[in-house]
Amino acid sequence: KAAFINFISDEEWKSIEPVSSWFGPSSFLMSSMSALFKLSMWIRHGHGYLTENLGIPVWGSYAVFGLATLFLGMVLGLVSEALGAD
Repeated sequence: KAAFINFISDEEWKSIEPVSSWFGPSSFLMSSMSALFKLSMWIRHGHGYLTENLGIPVWGSYAVFGLATLFLGMVLGLVSEALGAD
């Protein structure tokens, strides 16, 4: 606590360089990292729901997520092909 108070009262904070805009909380990089973290948490909760609430075995949950990944990849491929076929 004393070190923090000295840091403020002695104005040592002025000698520290500010965070680069790439690593700022509102930057594209940090927003993307946040979105990936939220997606991973959603997948984790989905896995827990499938295995704990529905009683699907772990390998079944992996199969569901694997098939969902393949399906999403096919849909995104079709959309990108349709948009690029002009």
